[in-house]
Amino acid sequence: MPLYEHVMIARQDLSNSQAEGLVEHFGAVLADNEGKLVDSEYWGVKTMAYKINKNRKGHYAFLRTDASAAAVQEMERLMRLHDDVMRVLTIKVDEHAEGPSVQMQKRDERDTRRERR
Repeated sequence: MPLYEHVMIARQDLSNSQAEGLVEHFGAVLADNEGKLVDSEYWGVKTMAYKINKNRKGHYAFLRTDASAAAVQEMERLMRLHDDVMRVLTIKVDEHAEGPSVQMQKRDERDTRRERR
């Protein structure tokens, strides 16, 4: 099956557990449509470059999936209909990178820099 990567931005007034619950919910949608959620990362609340729906910040989540195009379309359709999801970006990739995403690597590097001081 094709491999996809998704970045989702949820409203800032959700709690962390609710934002992570959205990832689990959309992973279940993929599983119902014979797809598979390979990996997911919760990036936390980040400031956006411009306001979206009067929100300056949002909960960012990253998903790696292995699913058919129909399953991804259904998941994206449900994301667009969901009130808590503001934006979704989906990219088809040839293979998933091993290890954490670049965003999570930056966080790990910042932690080690603080320890050296």
